[in-house]
Amino acid sequence: MTTDVNVPAGAPAQRSKARELLPFGWGQSARVPELADPEALFRFPAADDPSPGTVRVLAMSLYAAMLGLGGVGVGIRGLISVIGGGVPGWYVPVLVLAGLLSVVPAVGAFLSVHRPFLPWALMMAAAVPLAGAITLAVTY
Repeated sequence: MTTDVNVPAGAPAQRSKARELLPFGWGQSARVPELADPEALFRFPAADDPSPGTVRVLAMSLYAAMLGLGGVGVGIRGLISVIGGGVPGWYVPVLVLAGLLSVVPAVGAFLSVHRPFLPWALMMAAAVPLAGAITLAVTY
């Protein structure tokens, strides 16, 4: 007994409305999606954007890793200070706020990787609150 694989079995195929229901243009449609304004400061790269240089991304990643390691050091030192006692009540919230104020510009730097100067300015801006957190952690 042989089966004919060219003939569909069961119910005939029906048209589905799944293409209209899928978010973010995941369906195969004939219309071209509108791209974001090319002059926007923060945007995810579009399909036709050139890829950023490898050296640029590597340098930004290394700088971000150094910021992250500095933040981990501040966190460990802050934990030791809190466990040891003798820190004021505002100590932990200020360390957390400084950490968050350091992360936000770093994320913005990676979102603006196609701009010539903005990522580096944001990475330098991320170091300022981290330097304050390091000073605070060493002081207490």
